[in-house]
Amino acid sequence: MAENDILDLTGRVALVTGGGQGAGRGIALALAGHGAAVAVNDFVLERAEAVADDIRADGGKAVAVQADVSDYASVKAAFDHASAELGTITLLVNNAGMAGPTDKMARSPEFWNADPSEWPRYFNTNLYGVMNCCHVAMPAMVEAGKGGRIVTIVSDSGRMGEQRLAAYAAAKAGAAGFVRSLAKEAGRYGITCNAVSLSTLTPPMGPEQLAEFLESPMSKAQLSQYVIRRYGTPDDVAAMVLFLCSDASGWITGQTYPVNGGYSFAI
Repeated sequence: MAENDILDLTGRVALVTGGGQGAGRGIALALAGHGAAVAVNDFVLERAEAVADDIRADGGKAVAVQADVSDYASVKAAFDHASAELGTITLLVNNAGMAGPTDKMARSPEFWNADPSEWPRYFNTNLYGVMNCCHVAMPAMVEAGKGGRIVTIVSDSGRMGEQRLAAYAAAKAGAAGFVRSLAKEAGRYGITCNAVSLSTLTPPMGPEQLAEFLESPMSKAQLSQYVIRRYGTPDDVAAMVLFLCSDASGWITGQTYPVNGGYSFAI
């Protein structure tokens, strides 16, 4: 690590939800690379353990914790275990999302033709999961008095709207609104709360399959909507999250930062 690193997180303890793969994995590795001890959460414990192993192999400190963020008791148990192993959690990254831990994202029919039974799978993880984690984390953060950081991953679906993903967009918009409200409550304790809004990340495919996908008409049409004509990567997301977790962002709170290749602009 560079001397006088403004992103230095030495002595801090982070918990990253959905940290076993994709952007969550990238975030966990980035925080650990700048000195944080990291509790890697995932619904699938083996994924979390693999990331924690990678961190430890690189000389960092990490523990894997299984939890379904939509289950408050599960979240509480995961935080208790992580805190016992690593110390008080003062960095929380709410990354778990999509359609929950077991379902895949899929476009619905028009909202009025969709089955209302589909709504909970989006709200349980993307909104209630964020609220559960913050509710559990905040008391210890306040007591620690060390200027905690909460970063929540949201979506341009929630910022801009997304046809045939209305429930998902609503849940992500709700999480962004929650972040702003929490920021106003937490600021007096030196805790900042911000959101990172994503558009489409590179699909998790093998090299040959990915190359074929990138040449497809569907991919080219989608990327034509981006100012920077590529999909995002875990490193793109991790860089912004790292900044928002560091002391370099100490006077920033209640904001939503698009990390989206120019798919949409913030005003």
